[in-house]
Amino acid sequence: MTIPVKQLSDPAVREFVTALNANDESALFEAMTPGATMSDDGSDRDVREWLDREVFASRGHMDVVSEADGGRSLVADYRNDTWGSMRTKWVFTVDGGKVSRFETGQA
Repeated sequence: MTIPVKQLSDPAVREFVTALNANDESALFEAMTPGATMSDDGSDRDVREWLDREVFASRGHMDVVSEADGGRSLVADYRNDTWGSMRTKWVFTVDGGKVSRFETGQA
């Protein structure tokens, strides 16, 4: 059972996931603060390079399974053309209504 994106609790996270699932690069960067940061499995990565590789070039998509912490912590089935499907966790930091950091990794 997945949670429809439009029902995610945090508006900034909802905007981020909506843009990611639409493979909409401009909307995804609009959902983040300038200078936003991220980590993948505990290692900081360059946001633009990671999104280009793991989302845009490989058609990444999140099916959210659960949320916690007011919608800023998600468990999702993430899939892309490179890695297939895997259970992942996502933790978001939101500042001023935009995502300033996200951390992801296998759940």
